Amino acid sequence: MKIHEYQSKSLFKAAGIAVPEGVVCKSADEAATAFESLGGELAVVKSQIHAGGRGKGRFKEFPDQPGVVLVRSADEAREHAERMLGNTLVTIQTGEEGKQVNTLFVEQGLKIARELYLGIVVDREVGGPVLIMSSEGGMEIEEVAKSHPEKILAEPFDAAEGLFPFQARKMAYALGFDKTAVRSAEKFLPKLCRFFVDNDCSMTEVNPLVLTEDGQLLALDAKVSFDDNAMFRHKNLVELRDLTEEDASEVRAGEAGLSYVNLDGNIGCLVNGAGLAMSTMDLIKLHGAEPANFLDVGGGATVDQVTEAFQIILSDDAVKAVLVNIFGGIMRCDVIVEALLEAYEKVGFTVPLVVRLEGTNVEKAREMLGASGRDIVTAEDLTDAAQKVVASLSA
Repeated sequence: MKIHEYQSKSLFKAAGIAVPEGVVCKSADEAATAFESLGGELAVVKSQIHAGGRGKGRFKEFPDQPGVVLVRSADEAREHAERMLGNTLVTIQTGEEGKQVNTLFVEQGLKIARELYLGIVVDREVGGPVLIMSSEGGMEIEEVAKSHPEKILAEPFDAAEGLFPFQARKMAYALGFDKTAVRSAEKFLPKLCRFFVDNDCSMTEVNPLVLTEDGQLLALDAKVSFDDNAMFRHKNLVELRDLTEEDASEVRAGEAGLSYVNLDGNIGCLVNGAGLAMSTMDLIKLHGAEPANFLDVGGGATVDQVTEAFQIILSDDAVKAVLVNIFGGIMRCDVIVEALLEAYEKVGFTVPLVVRLEGTNVEKAREMLGASGRDIVTAEDLTDAAQKVVASLSA
């Protein structure tokens, strides 16, 4: 689950992590008032969407208007806010469709000495969380890793104990901090690492992390995402979820208890088991097409859940064929076929459908398919299924 920058900074502030002063705004007049309340000299007006690259992004309606701007008067804040609110911002992470800006965050201007990068993720090879820092703040970390890998510092830390002071000093010295900045890092870095663990984050990123002229670290930006599987422990965080920022089909699938991710291809997939789903997608790509989604109905899906899964797949206009790949262990093949036939009655299949079944009650399921009279192509194995569904696109 992702949240907005202003929400992340509110959580940071509550955890004792230094952030600039800012005001959440929903209108142009509120942005002008916020400018005055922050000192009336220099402020930053920031678009709030679930995507990075806002400062380099551009609005569809106003190509010269970036998603983050410096302003030096209340009138400037109002003018920029009027162009931002209700309009679509396109960044490197949104794709060409962009995202509509409904909220702004007006933040105080700072006297910045340096911009740095900071991120915390879980590293599977390390088996725990890792603090990542770089002197190249404000840049995409992927580009830094590619062109200047030596500028990326990584420090694993214990999830239970947190980041020790000596580790914070180690990172600070490696980044060339003076004594004042090192002392700030000793406070800032362990608090952020503790925040990451205590809130079951999957990623915490501050880009840029700034060092002010008086040697203090502040989170100038804040991107936080949480582990969905841990949200039962954090009811207060669930309340921060903004469904308007999420794919409607993914939200619908989540409400039905399905694991679904919308993709850019044209072959819809319904599979039971995440590993099998990944293999199915790989085979589709191997044979020359692109999957339209990842959809795992799980090992104990009901008829209603599977019917909903088909409805979600078929609601995507990009889908030109559907592949069902079921290995019946806990999930019986006849349940899938029952749901498939029910989906035919409810929404209808206007695209080719290829079905590969194996496992529990597979013979019964095949008999049900054969007796249905429906235009369904059956396959013997996964390769056969992938070849047939790809071929159906040009039939």
